Amino acid sequence: MTDQKASVTEIESWRFTTRGLAWRLFLTCWIVFALHFATNTVREIYPALALGDHFSFRVDEYANLHPDLFEKEGYGWHINNNPGASMVAAVPYALFAPVVNRIVARVQHQRMTSGMAEPPNYNSPWPMAREFFKQSWLRGYDIKFGLAAVITQMLCMAPISALGVVVMFYVLRKVFASDKTAVWLSLLYGIGTPVFFRTGFLNQNMLMANAAFFGLVLLWNPSSNQRWKSSTRFFLGGVFGGTALLMDYSGVVMLLGLFVYGLAKRWREASIADVVRHGAWYVAGTLPPVGLLWFYQWRSFGNPFLPAQHWMPKVAYIEQGYQGFSLPQPDLLLALLVDYRYGLFTSCPLFLLALIAWWAHRQERRMEAFQLISLAALSLALWIFFSCVGYSRLQFNSGIRYFAPAFPLLFILAATVLVKLPRAIAYFIVVAAAAQSWCLAMYRDVERGLGVFDPLLNVFIGGFKLPVLTTMQNLGGQYGGFSAHGVSPLPLFLLTTAILFGIWSVRWSQWRLSKV
Repeated sequence: MTDQKASVTEIESWRFTTRGLAWRLFLTCWIVFALHFATNTVREIYPALALGDHFSFRVDEYANLHPDLFEKEGYGWHINNNPGASMVAAVPYALFAPVVNRIVARVQHQRMTSGMAEPPNYNSPWPMAREFFKQSWLRGYDIKFGLAAVITQMLCMAPISALGVVVMFYVLRKVFASDKTAVWLSLLYGIGTPVFFRTGFLNQNMLMANAAFFGLVLLWNPSSNQRWKSSTRFFLGGVFGGTALLMDYSGVVMLLGLFVYGLAKRWREASIADVVRHGAWYVAGTLPPVGLLWFYQWRSFGNPFLPAQHWMPKVAYIEQGYQGFSLPQPDLLLALLVDYRYGLFTSCPLFLLALIAWWAHRQERRMEAFQLISLAALSLALWIFFSCVGYSRLQFNSGIRYFAPAFPLLFILAATVLVKLPRAIAYFIVVAAAAQSWCLAMYRDVERGLGVFDPLLNVFIGGFKLPVLTTMQNLGGQYGGFSAHGVSPLPLFLLTTAILFGIWSVRWSQWRLSKV
């Protein structure tokens, strides 16, 4: 009762209801994530375009534009991964496809009438990026890919990750019995962890992480909400667990992990018969997304149960085990944690606090030991699983990604420690985490000699950046010459600051807390 009164007092000082805080968090993170979108044309964009334009899984028109596209005789071209992210991104793209295609047609007409036969220079330091731009331009897809990157990031990745921050807020407000603490920690989760970096463009790993997190919270029910029956929560937990698998086959860890977690949690509360019944609800929930995955594999490769990786040509890191999956590799176990290009703790030292979460638990029991152990066990399972996957080494040129499902799990553990630290130390950790994460989101390049430290040096020495403005600079004088020497992001930062100030300063009457 005392904690509830304290929480009410805090909210009264802010004059916002819990729902008002949630909406403000959502809008804030959506805007910030969208501002930092990158123009990367990743493999998941191609099926999204094919679905939006033709309602087809085949990406034949984009053959040989990306190394992760391959052809199976008789079935056409497809990506070498699960289709979940593309299916989700296809929804907003399909809404804007008529506009996109009209713009592309107009640009192509202008190029033909002006006699342009060769693409302009693209001043990227990376040969593969220059070649991709050249081939895209020659085939008339450069504008289409750029617009698709904007749509899929701003209307898919950014709002879904922003929703993940809101879900984190609702979890933390129950863990800490304080809306104010939950708001600040939720913002730290969105802006001060690799969630920020990975939301920059369409990415199945971050979408899988959000799906698994939503499923975990449904099964956990930290607020003890009784509006939904427990069987409904297990069914929806299964839907999200299956969706994690639809996004990527590594989602099997969270699919099974959530199942075991849910059964163990129910076993502590009810009879064996009840556990079996709820387990059946969870399995039933997995059937729609898993069935969709099987349908996709049947239509695309002729076999519903073999993954896309089974059919793809031989690539790097595939020689060991089954298509790159083997027993845990000791060097990968270490690299996943501390590699300077993609290690969990080098990419986000804040997560080191999760290692001493048990100490914080003994000091102040914010949640049950069962929940703490479950979060740690799921994170451990992910770590061991990815040490079996040879593809994990490919993160050297894309930064941390495979560990994404562990981000929310580890953050909850780290947050219980952060609030116990002396205020000066906690503030230093928060500022350092946010600075590193923002630099990664602004610069994004971790492939050079210093890995995750490259963005820090480039931003602190070269100034603020935004990925899309860097792309415009690389395009040189194609837009009237104004971007040839770079475009300052400061006006956009100032405009965004003004918008966010308005979001948090305006006391919308319908969300104002009424005095009791």
